[in-house]
Amino acid sequence: MPLPFIKMHGCGNDYVYVDGFRHQVQDPARLAVRVSDRHKGVGSDGLILVLPSEKAHVRMRMWNADGSESEMCGNGVRCVAKLAYEEGHARHDDMRVEVGRDGKTRVLTLRLIRQGESVTAVTVGMGSPSFVRQDIPMAGEQGVEVLDEQIAIPASRDVYTATCVNVGNPHCVIFLDRDPDDALVLGKGPQLETLRVFPARMNVEFAHVLSPTEIRLRVWERGSGETLACGTGATATVAAAIRTGRIPGPKALVHLKGGDLDIEWDRTQNQLYMTGPAVTVFRGTYLDGGSAVS
Repeated sequence: MPLPFIKMHGCGNDYVYVDGFRHQVQDPARLAVRVSDRHKGVGSDGLILVLPSEKAHVRMRMWNADGSESEMCGNGVRCVAKLAYEEGHARHDDMRVEVGRDGKTRVLTLRLIRQGESVTAVTVGMGSPSFVRQDIPMAGEQGVEVLDEQIAIPASRDVYTATCVNVGNPHCVIFLDRDPDDALVLGKGPQLETLRVFPARMNVEFAHVLSPTEIRLRVWERGSGETLACGTGATATVAAAIRTGRIPGPKALVHLKGGDLDIEWDRTQNQLYMTGPAVTVFRGTYLDGGSAVS
């Protein structure tokens, strides 16, 4: 059955968005794999459904390009707010969006930045970070924070110094003294993602601190591979850089392949904030929905 969709991106982190107020998707995991294919599908980092919510103005659910469901996407949630506002489902400049999976959800507060009726950027209240091992989640001694810990890749015997943090989904941040290159990101990213120490797999950040207020970042995303940007990854990286004393905080500009994100950690309130663009690329109709669509 044909399925209308909107292709959107935040700093190049692109997803296929389906308006769940108007259309139903029976098998989103299967559809995510099909639409994400950049040769035989629409081409994207995954699928995001914008749905009604009993707890907030709208609900976001997202699937990676491999069909696995994820808890949260920082770039994606900005585009969810844009779609919800512009399609008339939630006409609020301060919008509440429910995120999460497996019955474990939370509500984020977003501040919309508009030009007339068009949402151009969004500030997202990302919540509080946790560096505690079981919160990430990460195997090993529980109740301790994972700060500059040595993590080994058994297959290659490579060892990396990493800080791990959960900002709604899990991240492993590795700080470098140089800009990350393809050999590192594309070669080691998938190996780190699937280490046994990470039972829920892992998003991996390769970061280079450029100054007290700027960081260069590349991200290997769990289930999607390298993406041009990762909002939760940028947020996690700034939190990790501040927590380990690499930058003073409270703000930093994160340079990703697809654009820049402004991150702030208000440590008084222990709240993280991310600001970045939300862009509509095109609208279309997916004709090969098959049994995934009703």
